[in-house]
Amino acid sequence: MITKTSSSGYFHNGLPYNRAGHGSKPLIIFQGLMFEHKPQSGMTFGYNFLEKDYTLYAVLRKPGLPPDYSLKDMADDYAEMIRQEFGGPVDVIGVSTGGSVAQYFAADHPELLRRLVIHSSAHTLGEAGKQIQLKIGHLARKGEVMHAWQDLISFILPSKGIWRILNPTIAWTAASLLSLGKKPDLSDLIVTIETEDKHAFKDRLKEISAPTLVIAGLKDPFYTPALFRETAAGIPGARLVLYDKMRHPATGKQFERDVMAFFKE
Repeated sequence: MITKTSSSGYFHNGLPYNRAGHGSKPLIIFQGLMFEHKPQSGMTFGYNFLEKDYTLYAVLRKPGLPPDYSLKDMADDYAEMIRQEFGGPVDVIGVSTGGSVAQYFAADHPELLRRLVIHSSAHTLGEAGKQIQLKIGHLARKGEVMHAWQDLISFILPSKGIWRILNPTIAWTAASLLSLGKKPDLSDLIVTIETEDKHAFKDRLKEISAPTLVIAGLKDPFYTPALFRETAAGIPGARLVLYDKMRHPATGKQFERDVMAFFKE
C-alpha cells in the first residue's frame, strides 16, 4: 500500500491525508472542518506527542462531495479506507467536525475501532456553533474566503479582557495569510457545514461500544459543557475530561498526558 509511505497524499478510496511519526501502530485522526479537502500542512499539529508510539494519519473527507452527502456517508468512507489500508481495528481521534463523523463510525463500524477519543466535539453542535458555521457557509457561497476565515478565527479566539483589542487584529492577519494564493473551491466546506448542522446523535450514543474518552475545554465556543457531559454520559463506560478556561480545541500538557494515558490502557 504505497500510499501509506508518503508524508501526504490520497488513500485508494480518495481520502486525503497527512502522515507524521514512526510508531509501530497507526492512529487515525478524523480532522475537523477545513475549507478544502486536500493534504495540507499542520494537520497533525497538536498531536506530535503521540508520534513516538504511533504513526499518525490526519485524514479529511474526500473532495468533490455531492450536495446531499451525510456524516454517515463520510463515516462509511473512513471505514472503507481503514479496512483497505489497515485491516482494522485502529485507534481514532475525532476532533471537532471529525468527532461528529467519528460517532457514526464508532456506532456503525465497531469492528474497525480499538479506542476512541472524541476531542472537542459532542453529540450535536451548540447553538452558537451552529450559527457561526452557517454564517461561514453563507460567506463561502458568496466566495468571500477572507471574510469567512476572519469570522471563524475571531469566533475561536477569546474576546474578553485584552483579547477584545487583540482579537480583531489577529483574526484579520491570520485570515489574510490563509487567503493568499489561488481562490479555493469551497463546495466541500459548504456540504460539510450543511450536514453537520443536522448532527443529532444523542439517541445513538448508546451504540458506541469501544472505550471512549470525551475531552474538551469548558470555554469551547462551539459547544456547551452540558453537551460534553451528555455525550460522555450517553456512551457506555465513557470517560469525561473537561479543562477549565480552555477553548477550541483542547490542547496543552495535561491534555497530552490524559490522551496518552487513555491510549496506553
